[in-house]
Amino acid sequence: MRCPFCRHNDSRVIDSRTADDGTAIRRRRSCPECGKRFTTQETVILMVGKRSGVTEPFTREKIVRGVRRACQGRPASEDQLANLAQRVEDAIRARGCAEIPSHEVGLAILGPLRELDEVAYLRFASVYRGFESLADFEDEITALRQAHEKQGELAR
Repeated sequence: MRCPFCRHNDSRVIDSRTADDGTAIRRRRSCPECGKRFTTQETVILMVGKRSGVTEPFTREKIVRGVRRACQGRPASEDQLANLAQRVEDAIRARGCAEIPSHEVGLAILGPLRELDEVAYLRFASVYRGFESLADFEDEITALRQAHEKQGELAR
């Protein structure tokens, strides 16, 4: 690891600790050249495979941007969007794969978004699933209504 102060090509690890609930390792390092100390963090990079065949690193911010568009004009806070993105990332990482298709990322968003706001869910699903007619919206709304009825029966 290159020293950020003097740019020396080597450093020595002084201490290592797990971070972020075990998904990362934080290392305290010392430069043998200038003697300064610095901290690095190592994480496993989750890759997303796009339909085009290109892969890119997973970012929570991309999830937040997409969901924010669906939630435009809806009562969803930035904290709720960040929480949703964290839930999606946790669900994806729990699968234990180093690369995940973008289609599965979209599927992982649908459940938490449906719980957050059903209108935003319909907006997101209409784009994600490529709704082409009113019948597609009607089918999805029917499924939402049936889920509500089922929850009402379970609550009784």
